[in-house]
Amino acid sequence: MRAQIEHELEIIAQLKYEAYFLTVEDIVRFARGEGILCQGRGSAANSAVCYCLFVTEVDPGRMSVLFERFISVERREPPDIDIDFEHQRREEVMQYIYRKYGRHRAALTGVVTSYRTKSAIRDVGKALGFPIEVAERLAKSAYGIEGNTWICDACLVENGLDPQNAQVKKWLAIAHAIRGFPRHLSQHTGGFVIARDKLSRLVPVENAAMEDRTVIQWDKDDLDALGLIKVDVLALGMLSAIHRALDFIGEKRGRPVGMQDVPAECPVTYAMIQKADTVGVFQIESRAQMTMLPRLKPERFYDLVIQVAIVRPGPIQGGMVHPYLRRRAGEEAIDYPSEDIKTATERTLGVPLFQEQVMQIAMLAADFTAGEADQLRRAMGAWRRKGGLEQHQQKLVKRMLAKGYSQDFADRIAKQVEGFGSYGFPESHAASFGLLVYVSCWIKRHHPDAMLTGLLNSQPMGFYAPAQLVRDAREHGVVVRPVDVMVSDWKSTLEEKSQGESSYRWDATFEEPIRAVRLGMALIVGMREPSAKRIVEARKLAPFTNVEDLTRRAELDAHDLRCLAGADALRTLAGHRPNAVWEAVGVETKPAPLLHDAPTEEENSEFAAPTEGADVADDYASMGLTLRRHPLALLRPRLAKMGIRTAEELRHTAKDKEQVRASGIVTHRQQPSTASGVIFATLEDETGTVNIIVWPSVAEAQRQALRGSTLLSVQGTWQSEKGVHSLVAQKLVNHDRLLGRLRAASRDFR
Repeated sequence: MRAQIEHELEIIAQLKYEAYFLTVEDIVRFARGEGILCQGRGSAANSAVCYCLFVTEVDPGRMSVLFERFISVERREPPDIDIDFEHQRREEVMQYIYRKYGRHRAALTGVVTSYRTKSAIRDVGKALGFPIEVAERLAKSAYGIEGNTWICDACLVENGLDPQNAQVKKWLAIAHAIRGFPRHLSQHTGGFVIARDKLSRLVPVENAAMEDRTVIQWDKDDLDALGLIKVDVLALGMLSAIHRALDFIGEKRGRPVGMQDVPAECPVTYAMIQKADTVGVFQIESRAQMTMLPRLKPERFYDLVIQVAIVRPGPIQGGMVHPYLRRRAGEEAIDYPSEDIKTATERTLGVPLFQEQVMQIAMLAADFTAGEADQLRRAMGAWRRKGGLEQHQQKLVKRMLAKGYSQDFADRIAKQVEGFGSYGFPESHAASFGLLVYVSCWIKRHHPDAMLTGLLNSQPMGFYAPAQLVRDAREHGVVVRPVDVMVSDWKSTLEEKSQGESSYRWDATFEEPIRAVRLGMALIVGMREPSAKRIVEARKLAPFTNVEDLTRRAELDAHDLRCLAGADALRTLAGHRPNAVWEAVGVETKPAPLLHDAPTEEENSEFAAPTEGADVADDYASMGLTLRRHPLALLRPRLAKMGIRTAEELRHTAKDKEQVRASGIVTHRQQPSTASGVIFATLEDETGTVNIIVWPSVAEAQRQALRGSTLLSVQGTWQSEKGVHSLVAQKLVNHDRLLGRLRAASRDFR
């Protein structure tokens, strides 16, 4: 490592980048001093100097460092360091930069936002005079379709439009034509440029819409062309969740706990990962990642680095995924076309999966210089916008053939280069993320109570909504208690040790007893933080005696009371929800000064207790989740008569290629760019989830049921292979009528 560090320092000195590295170190030091969790990632993780400055957490001694991907003397372009901060505290870091360097010397990079399908349909429709609600509906219908047939006639008819109408045709023609055109200038998520003198002497600058922010009117490509150095101050929700979870673990242990205290290479953590039991963790929680986990079976840190990177267009389009899995499983021999290829790909069993490996192959097997290899990387990242990748691919193939490599191997490498142009992970980036994957998995496995509380207190973030996070935690034995004005804080909290709930997922043993999670008032739709904090402060003085006492002492208004009563948070004071709503309505929230302390004497009215179904529907309406039985548990007798099996029954009893029926609340709909039009949906019932595969022809023929259902029933063919289960849809049925007034939001096409 000494030689590596001296090599890096020599290049940094030659290019005069010392001030840049020290500036980045200063920003990181400030964040750590304020207790803000942060981590550098991207190409900076290829630098041993960045590791020594605590900018990145990836030990270069554990990785194959390719410093030229970060800085190249031949390229003579500024380095680009990305630093992730807790998303709820990043503004503190940004304001520190403005304070230290002045708004006249520091500004955020601009971003030119271009028209995409939905925005083009929406804006052109409004401009042509179509009703706003029609334009909005049609825009929402146009998911995942970017070709010439991007809006089908059936979609138009569904939205009350005539496909043959001249005005409608004009609308679609103009919207199609302007896709990719600039729409407006906005600010980069966190790219900072810091100048020695007045920044306005170099670039045009304007005030941002947000207070105390300044924005450059040019985008990052313009700044790259000028050679202006940029630091990316980015927000990452999982850092917020991890920090809060570690704080809760420290609270349980009675001493501070940091990421450095998480034991490395925990076998039971990897056992959990191999079962794809990863709801709520970082990066490997999506459907595609969870499908890959039982096949890849990570058992050490570098496996997680590969796991993060392998489910991406680069390896998929390059045809590298299945060869890697076969070699890992011992089903295919590991061979290397040459020693050069072995040097670049031995760590991934001879199959290139990372950007750095493509660059190494270009340098070792095609005699690219470091500068040419970096030009290849930059072309991969920009070819969809600017083109220009073909010349690099041709040069790569030609030189590899000249050195004796087969046409097939050279073509596959060239194809992977194109895949990386869509989206490919550098190894350094995957390694940085791999650390957060491991830490979040370790917390979930050993402290599911702290993990759930950290995730809930960091919303909005992540792949899963609070309803799915709570359900998963309860399946792992965590006791979750409802919002209650007598005990709840604004955020969710941990209470005393708890025995735990029985569950079919209850297969974990814990070194430390888990605690019950008390939901916070932040989860109530419409509830305001200042009101909740006044409740907490007033409660410290004395418990509330009734709803009126709560209202007076916490200075609540009618809106606050409606939110609390609707969420069943007044149960301790007023009984079940209908009684609480009635009592809340009867409280005078704006009494005259003379009568401010006068009690409202009114005889309590006793309403009939609500049915369980009504309570569940009201829970979803007020909080988006319920701690009562799952809605499908209430519907199970009716669903069973239709031949619909539970998710658990399907997992354990359904045979491969068997015709089955499943039903559940839709939690996700996805259409990955590499899926050739296939749509994936996830259905949730009282026993778990079922993954649905919908082929394009089925999706188009039954689009209303697929897109518009909250409760979706599916008939199709069950697929089960190597621990991965899914249902290939043939018939889709919207069963929302069975839910009554219950509605649950799904996270679609993210």
